[in-house]
Amino acid sequence: MTTTAPTERPAPAPHTVREPSVWRLCLARGGVELRQFFRERTAVIFTFALPVVLLILLGSIFDKQLSATGIPSSQLLAAGMIAGGIGSTCFVNLAVSITSDREDGTLKRLRGVPMPPVAYFIGKIILVLVTAVAEVVVVLAVAVLFYDLPLPTGAGRWATFAWVFLLGVTGCALLGTAMSSVPRSVRGAAPIVNLPFLVLQFVSGIFIVPVTTLPTVLQHVGAVFPLKWMAQGFRSVFLPDAAAGTEPAGSWEHGRVALVLAAWCLGGLILCLTTFRWQGRKDG
Repeated sequence: MTTTAPTERPAPAPHTVREPSVWRLCLARGGVELRQFFRERTAVIFTFALPVVLLILLGSIFDKQLSATGIPSSQLLAAGMIAGGIGSTCFVNLAVSITSDREDGTLKRLRGVPMPPVAYFIGKIILVLVTAVAEVVVVLAVAVLFYDLPLPTGAGRWATFAWVFLLGVTGCALLGTAMSSVPRSVRGAAPIVNLPFLVLQFVSGIFIVPVTTLPTVLQHVGAVFPLKWMAQGFRSVFLPDAAAGTEPAGSWEHGRVALVLAAWCLGGLILCLTTFRWQGRKDG
């Protein structure tokens, strides 16, 4: 009697695990950043409430005043405060949060995992874009409800809003990332970042309207930095053309606004590439 040897089944092909794409890693990191931010209720309240509180307080002071062009000063203030809110969200918050990530070892740990470094930065960009859009919506709602700030109806003005917003967010985010290398610890980050930003808001005409009421020297200082040009760009979107007479040049200067903001985007990128550190000073 003959026996037939059992036929061996072929071994199953090994299961190949596909690594997630860089884009998926970037989106995942963005989701992490958003969840971490919105879980910190104190940070969320402070981020969104500060520009609104300042707008209400200062707007109540300027509400009955008219500029030389007959436009309420409160509307000049409200349009400029959009730039102040974006600067606070993108520059101040980003500088402080990256400093915190560096001090608590988050950056060091991320460098040790198989995640491309760009995913961390894209995650931060997603965070500032979402928070900046939310900030603009909140400030605009208050400005429209309390100070009758007119919303533009033409596509051209909304197109101007889009490029001023994108250039402003990009420039402030890059400068905030570069600024994160200055504080030695997260305890010192808030005062180190907030103090120059507060001064910059005054010399940029965010709190003082119209900007031509500032001393000429301070106007020249403010004109060096992007915040002044962001505010001017947003005023050109939400205010009538007659309001251009309240600007130092007597016009909206869209070309110069775009040039200065683009130059600060490039300068901020160079500063990030040359100064950004993944480790704190105590780590060597």
